[in-house]
Amino acid sequence: MRAFIYKLHLLLGLAAAIPLLGWAASGFLYSLPNAVEGGVVEKIAAERVRVSPAEAMASANRLAGRELPTTALTLLMKDGRPQYQSIGGLGADSIFIDAETGVAEFSKPPTARTRFFREAHFYFFAGRWQVPLLLILSGIATLSVLTGIYLNVVYWGGRLFGRREKRLAEGGDED
Repeated sequence: MRAFIYKLHLLLGLAAAIPLLGWAASGFLYSLPNAVEGGVVEKIAAERVRVSPAEAMASANRLAGRELPTTALTLLMKDGRPQYQSIGGLGADSIFIDAETGVAEFSKPPTARTRFFREAHFYFFAGRWQVPLLLILSGIATLSVLTGIYLNVVYWGGRLFGRREKRLAEGGDED
């Protein structure tokens, strides 16, 4: 039984290590300055905001040519300018609206590094399977940890208590 659990633990560890490697690599990439778009956080210059959220949403709708089902409208600083980011109805794309002028434009395609970060870090590559995949990988990681704990308890329990029992059997005292 122990040999089976040992082999299972090795396989589960390998299966859990692959997504963790991608997660770690994307996290490292995010920590490098200017490696990923949106990696710099700037304080919003509120005095420069001239466009209201309602006007920004109307500008985004005009650019898209239809009423968008906006799920988020975020005010942020991008390239030193206050901008709204309108999300919803465009898939992975969004619309940026300049908060000073009201000019709207579609988001530019991400660079290869940013795309890797999003795919590896958030599992966007999985599409609608993103949540089930995360749950499966979490289950695999949990089983790997549990089998590792079991193997450690059996190994160290045998070493620690096995020696004590061996000394007692040989006629030695308990301490």
